[in-house]
Amino acid sequence: MNNCVHLRLPFQLISGLLGLLMLPFAQAEPELFSPDGYRLAQYRSPTPAQAEHARTLDTPALQRLLAEQPRTALIDTYRRQWLNGQFIEDEVHANLPGSLWLANSGDGQLDAQWQGYFSHHLQRTSQGDKGWPLVFYCRSDCWLSWNAVKRAHRLGYRNLYWYRDGIDAWEQAGLPLLPAQPAALP
Repeated sequence: MNNCVHLRLPFQLISGLLGLLMLPFAQAEPELFSPDGYRLAQYRSPTPAQAEHARTLDTPALQRLLAEQPRTALIDTYRRQWLNGQFIEDEVHANLPGSLWLANSGDGQLDAQWQGYFSHHLQRTSQGDKGWPLVFYCRSDCWLSWNAVKRAHRLGYRNLYWYRDGIDAWEQAGLPLLPAQPAALP
């Protein structure tokens, strides 16, 4: 019995040392949310059922909203590669007819250029009316539009909607999508 205790101690010591040696090689998990609540990583993963400060829409509800309030602005937040001062078309993108594509505006952290891009186009689209109906979307299981809703609310917009399943749900309903290009930087 005494021998077991003596053997266990060196084993625990060696295990502990190995653990310390492996520490620099352990992959750190990325932070998922910023201190102010924006999703920072793993944008294509399951989203919550609701977005705070917005009404969540499914496809029939979005169609009703568009019929009842035709001035409603559709805002696509899907990403597009930005390189050397221009958008790079690395894949074909189509969105809901009549949409404004504000590429990269749903990222968790925006520098001044992208924040200005987002603010400028919302101001222009809403004609300065903070009560203008704005629907944010990207694809299903996409946090970019969730972030954009939060960002629009912080800018003072009050009539916000989140089309949670976005382009994928619209397409699955057999509704048309149109080829799209991102709005230009101001």
